[in-house]
Amino acid sequence: MNRFIIAEPQNCIGCRTCEVACALAHPLSPGDPLSPDNFHPRLTVIKSARISTPVLCRQCDDAPCLNACPNAAIVYAGDSVQVLQERCVGCKTCMVACPYGAMQVVTVRQRPEPGGFATRQLKAKALKCDLCAGKTGGPACIATCPTNALRMVEPQALEAAMKKRREQAALDTPALSL
Repeated sequence: MNRFIIAEPQNCIGCRTCEVACALAHPLSPGDPLSPDNFHPRLTVIKSARISTPVLCRQCDDAPCLNACPNAAIVYAGDSVQVLQERCVGCKTCMVACPYGAMQVVTVRQRPEPGGFATRQLKAKALKCDLCAGKTGGPACIATCPTNALRMVEPQALEAAMKKRREQAALDTPALSL
């Protein structure tokens, strides 16, 4: 079972601090300042009249995006689902397959390698929450949320919660006389 981040809508105030933290933690063009053109967080805050909540990848155990990708650009790595950008061709199949709408594909301008030739000027990149893999301090969105509306769900905690719910359901079930 993979770990994942979940939002608690009752705590979310819709400030989008998590989106900014995510975009800063995952710059598409390292060294460029954050701007509307390169603002691509890997989560999206959805707002309505009654509720606001971030929507992000659930790191599915049987990930539809992974299963749909024709280039094997989406893989299981450790306890999460990751995108191998060098394999992504931007076909958007992952976007169609994701039941949460947590995938997006963007096109970024490539910088030529120093002393090399630029064979492609544009590169498609599939973006999704990667739990800030490889970054110290864990997911940036969790660390910056001012209301603690985001939290990491670990497999062990999920199992313990399910066990507790099953025990409570057993205690709440009235005796059946047959």
